[in-house]
Amino acid sequence: MTPPRTGKIPYGGDYNPEQWPEAVWDDDHRLFTQARVDTLTVGVFSWSLTQPAEDVHDFSVLDRIVEHAAAEGRRVCLATGTAALPPWLARAHPEVNRTDFEGRRHRYGQRHNFCPSSPVYKTAAAALAGRLAERYADHPALLAWHIGNEYGGACYCDLCAVAFRGWLRERHGGLDALNDAWWTTFWSHRYTDWDEIEPPSALTEHWRGPDHTAFQGITLDFLRFTTDALLGCFLAEKEAIRAHCPDTPVTTNFMGMYRPLDYHRWAPHLDFASWDNYPPLDAPPTWPALAHDLMRGLKDGAPFWLMEQTPSTTASRDVNPLKRPGELRLAGWQAVAHGADAVLYFQMRASRGACEKYHGAVIGHGGRADTRVFREVSELGMELELLGDAALGARTPARVALLFDWDSWWALEISDGPTRLLRYQEQVHAYYRAAREAGADVDIVPVTADLSAYDVVLAPVLHMVKGDLATRLEAVAARGGTVLATFLSGRVDEHDRAFLLSDVPGPLAPLMGIRVDEWDARPADTAHPVVLHGSKNEAPDEDETPDAVRTDARLVFEIVLPRGAEPVGTYTADFYAGTPAVTRHAFGAGEGWYVATALDRTGVDSVVRRVLARHDLIGPYADRPDVETATRVAPDGTRLHFLLNHAPEPARLTAHVTGTDLLTGRRVERGAPLVLDPRGVAVVRAQ
Repeated sequence: MTPPRTGKIPYGGDYNPEQWPEAVWDDDHRLFTQARVDTLTVGVFSWSLTQPAEDVHDFSVLDRIVEHAAAEGRRVCLATGTAALPPWLARAHPEVNRTDFEGRRHRYGQRHNFCPSSPVYKTAAAALAGRLAERYADHPALLAWHIGNEYGGACYCDLCAVAFRGWLRERHGGLDALNDAWWTTFWSHRYTDWDEIEPPSALTEHWRGPDHTAFQGITLDFLRFTTDALLGCFLAEKEAIRAHCPDTPVTTNFMGMYRPLDYHRWAPHLDFASWDNYPPLDAPPTWPALAHDLMRGLKDGAPFWLMEQTPSTTASRDVNPLKRPGELRLAGWQAVAHGADAVLYFQMRASRGACEKYHGAVIGHGGRADTRVFREVSELGMELELLGDAALGARTPARVALLFDWDSWWALEISDGPTRLLRYQEQVHAYYRAAREAGADVDIVPVTADLSAYDVVLAPVLHMVKGDLATRLEAVAARGGTVLATFLSGRVDEHDRAFLLSDVPGPLAPLMGIRVDEWDARPADTAHPVVLHGSKNEAPDEDETPDAVRTDARLVFEIVLPRGAEPVGTYTADFYAGTPAVTRHAFGAGEGWYVATALDRTGVDSVVRRVLARHDLIGPYADRPDVETATRVAPDGTRLHFLLNHAPEPARLTAHVTGTDLLTGRRVERGAPLVLDPRGVAVVRAQ
C-alpha cells in the first residue's frame, strides 16, 4: 500500500478534544476550517479512555470525536491508543511494567512504559486494536490507522531474557554458532546452556551506561532483538486491525534518525512511513532534510507522512526557542520537497495540563484565531490547496545514494576504540550536507538496497560490511560510478568481528585500492592539517598550487598504504606527514574514493564536489548554501522543482528551469532573475 490519496496533501495534526469540554469542539472545527485543516489524528493516548477497566469498554467519547470530524468534512487518522499503559493494567498485571537498565522493575507512570515481551500487554493491546477496527472499519471519515506512538526504549526483565534466548536460537541455530559469533573465548565467556545468557545491562556486561560494553556481540544482538520485540507488538495490533479492516493503510510514527530502533527492519511492515520532525535546536536545514530522505528511503522512495512537527515551540528541552516568522511555512514545504504527502502538527489545541501544556499548538489555550502562529498555519494551508494533487505520489529522481546502516551505527558507538568521540549521525550528516548543498538530490538507502540506479554511492563510516555489499559496490564502480567510503569502514562483519586474514578496509580493500595497518586517535581539540591536491593531482610537495585546498582533520587518522590508489590529499603533520589522507582508485570504468580521517566541512565539501562533478551532478545554486533545491517527479512525469530560501534575507537567483510557480501562478523563464523572499519558497512546475 501507499499513503492514502485524498486529492490534496492532508493537512492538520494531532487532536485531543477529550482533554477539553465538549462545548469548545464547535469552536475548534470552525478554526480548523479557517486554517484549511482537513485531517486529524485522534486517540493516540486514549487507552484509559476507551477501556477504563479490564472488562469495560467505552467508545462514546471517541464516537463523538470521530462523528464531529466527519460532520465537518474532515478525515481521521485513527490511533489505537496503545502507546502507553492504562493504570488498571499496570496494577492488575505488574509484569507489563518495564525493568530498566539497572535492573529495577518500574511502577506505573510516564509512557514507553510497557514490556514488549509481556504476553498480557500484547494480548490486551491487540484486543483493543481489534475492537476499534471492528467499530470504525467502515466509517467514511477513516483515512488511515496509527498504531502505538513513537515506539522506543528497552526492557531487561525475566520475560525479555526468555524472549531474547528464543530470538538467539532462531538467529544463530546453536550455541556453537553463537559462541563463535560473539567470540566468547575472550574472558572465559563460552556459553554451554541457553539459560546462562542474560540481557546485557548494567548488571552484566555494561559499565558507564548502555554504550560501554565488554562484549559488543551480545549488545549488538540485544539491540536487534529489541527492534524485533517492539515490531512484534506493532504487528500484533496490525493483524488485529486487518481482521476487520483489510484495506485502510496502517502506519506508526517514527522519529527520524532514532538510534534505538532499526527502522529498516520495520519498513516492510508499514503501508507507508510516517515520522515526527523535532530537529536539534542548533541543527542546520540539512539535518531535518536528511531525516526526511531517510524516511522516504524506508519504502523504496515512496512518499511518507510528516506526522508531527511543532507549529511554534517544543516543551521537552532545557530551552525551547520559538520558531521565527516564516519558519513554520519553510519547514512544511521542506517536508513536501523531500517526499511528504501529508503535513501534520502536534498539537492542534494546546494541552491544558501536564508536561506538554507549554508545547506549541495551532490553537492556544485562549482558542484564538488572531495569533501569528494560527495565521501562518492558515497561510500554509491555503498554499497546499493551491498545490492540490500536483505532488501526491511524486518521487525523487536521485542519482546519489547514501548508505545508512543501524548495525554500523550501533557497532561503532558501542566499540572500545579507537575513539568514543565519534558520532555516526554527525559523519553521515557531513557527507549528506556536502552533497545537498552542492545541489544533488540524495536517496538515503539501506545497505541491502538495489544500487543499480545510482551514479554515486556515499558510504561514510560503513563500519560493518554484510552479505554481498562489497560486490554490489564494486559493480557500481565497474560500470562507471563512484563509491566513496571513509575511515573506520570495512572493519567488521555482521557479528562485529574483525575480518581475519584481510587487510583493512576488509572486503572494501580491492575497490579502494589501499591497505590500512595503523590508526591514530586524538582528542577533539587536536586538528591535523591536510592538503587536498587539485584536479591535476599534484604531488604532496606542490601543495602551494592554486588548486590545492587546505583543511583540517580530527578524531581518527588512518595511515594509508596505497595498493593501486593515488593520493588526492595528504597529511602534513605528525610522523605520518606526507602519507595519503584521501585516495582515489580507478576500478573498472569508475572510481573508489577513500577518506582516511574526519575532515572538516571545507574538506568534506571539496571531496564530495569533486566526486559529484565527475557525474555532472553539481546544481545551479551550489554557491548558495542557504538555498535548498529538491526535485520530485509526479506519476504523470511532470517535474516539480522546489526552491527554499533558508536565509532571513532575500535570495536573488537566476532561474534554472522554465515553468510556472504553483504558489503564485507566475511564469518563470530559465535564465531570468528569480527572487525568493526571506525564508521564501517557490514550487516550479517545469514546462
